[in-house]
Amino acid sequence: MVVSSIDLKDGKVVQLKNGKDLVLQRDDADSLINEFNKFGEVAIIDLDAAMGNFLPEGSLKNLEGKPIKDATANTELLRSLLRKGNVRVGGGIRDAKKAKELISLGAEKVIIGSAAWANADDRAKGKILNTDFLDELTNAIGKQRIIISVDAINGKIAIKGWKKTNGIDLIDGAKAAEKYASELLFTCVEKEGCMEGTNMDYSKQLREAVNCRVVVAGGVSSIEEIVTLEKMGCDVQLGMALYKGVISLKDAFISCLNWEKASKNSNGLIPVIAQSTAGEVLMMGFANKKAFEKSFSTGKLTFFSRTQNSLWTKGETSGNYLAIQKLRADCDRDTVLATVIPQGGTCHTGSFTCFTSEPDAVSNMDRLYSIIADRFANPKQGSYTATLTDERVRDKLEEEAEELCEAESHDEIIWECADLMYFLNVLMFKENVTWKEVFDELDRRHKK
Repeated sequence: MVVSSIDLKDGKVVQLKNGKDLVLQRDDADSLINEFNKFGEVAIIDLDAAMGNFLPEGSLKNLEGKPIKDATANTELLRSLLRKGNVRVGGGIRDAKKAKELISLGAEKVIIGSAAWANADDRAKGKILNTDFLDELTNAIGKQRIIISVDAINGKIAIKGWKKTNGIDLIDGAKAAEKYASELLFTCVEKEGCMEGTNMDYSKQLREAVNCRVVVAGGVSSIEEIVTLEKMGCDVQLGMALYKGVISLKDAFISCLNWEKASKNSNGLIPVIAQSTAGEVLMMGFANKKAFEKSFSTGKLTFFSRTQNSLWTKGETSGNYLAIQKLRADCDRDTVLATVIPQGGTCHTGSFTCFTSEPDAVSNMDRLYSIIADRFANPKQGSYTATLTDERVRDKLEEEAEELCEAESHDEIIWECADLMYFLNVLMFKENVTWKEVFDELDRRHKK
């Protein structure tokens, strides 16, 4: 599958040729990650940090050696993007503390480049990796969160923002790095940004040399290449080809699914599981290539009806559409998980899901918050919620918290907890605080 790349320099989204020549620059990072995340994971790379662009006093400089006006531009932009998708992040991560901070802020994995490799003195002694750093990093965040870059120039590991090589052979380096990583990211530097295809020989050798996940980058410029690499067992990280419009993420996603297996086992259909953003399983259906194409073009989940032998967009009769947030293929590429926002009951019986008879979603904080939001947006006669002022809701929170602390029986505690949660949701809505923001903060504390 495809990992989309967002490279940051001087607070802008950029694409470079061979890692140095600026080809394009954009200011729409938010819209890019929202679009990219529909189709798969997103890699965000801080190029200034990766290239070690620092002035003597410690501030960042651009590629021409001039001071960056806002040295925190990349950092602030990066942090704003970390929880907007399934994000892996790289660029200048040289210590375990920074890696752990990025994980706590929402990154799923970190990409380690130059810091993973032994320095010149240790290489002279036969060492390949900076094992002291990698041991510390593994203890801090775990192997599953680590990606090591095995970027190469003419088959030799590239370091220092691809400015030079360290003399380590690509395959030797990959075999050593696998011990510390769940994935290896291979960029063929001489092909990067050239739109002339990647080095398939290196990719094949690398895939055969290691057992972990391999992601190939640098020069990939066609769906055919992506499919070849997919069948080889490699994922692809795309940059220039996406920004230039040469490759469509829709076409790449559909082409990478295991249609050969589907033809043998399911009459050319791929199972699709729909789940809500809260993780509730809503329904399961089947899709062919045309169904996926329509899902992506309309933003509404579409299936292939085996009984009607035709495409079927969920909700086209009832109006209860499933608005697509993102699609993800499983590890075998023969099943797709669709995260959707249901517009009403999903089941034809009127139930919220096809797996219960309940007409509404199970109560949770998001649902309670949504009901409260609706009460304020569309107040109904006799609605208690709509009468709550800022001062009143704070008074009620204090009152309910005190009553909860004084509650003694099991039933009393349940009752008072429900009251407290209700007023807490009202206060959060009034202050424009969402449950996602609260859970993100709890997640950050957990991973800190």
